[in-house]
Amino acid sequence: MLKIFIKWILLAFALILTAKIVPGIIVEDFRTAIIAAIILSIINILIKPVIKLLAFPINLMTLGLFTIIINAGLFALTAYFVPGFQIEGIIAALIGSVLFSILSMIINFSGKLMPV
Repeated sequence: MLKIFIKWILLAFALILTAKIVPGIIVEDFRTAIIAAIILSIINILIKPVIKLLAFPINLMTLGLFTIIINAGLFALTAYFVPGFQIEGIIAALIGSVLFSILSMIINFSGKLMPV
């Protein structure tokens, strides 16, 4: 359980870093970032598998590149649900979701190295 909380805190920092790097993404404060990280985790667990299953033919035709569009849409959906987390435009959602995915992969990989 402690590992999950640490991961959410690291994802919140990753979200703040993404907001600092990508213009058009706004995170008001750290509390908002934590809430957004939790909501994004829930959306990725519950909604993402269903959307990927429904979009499988398109994903197959684009050799998996449509997954980037799905991630951007779910990233924007998170901004819709979390007050204080804003994404201004499609390009910001695309770039932000790619950067956040890269940071999330790094966090997940380093989480496998943690002895907690």
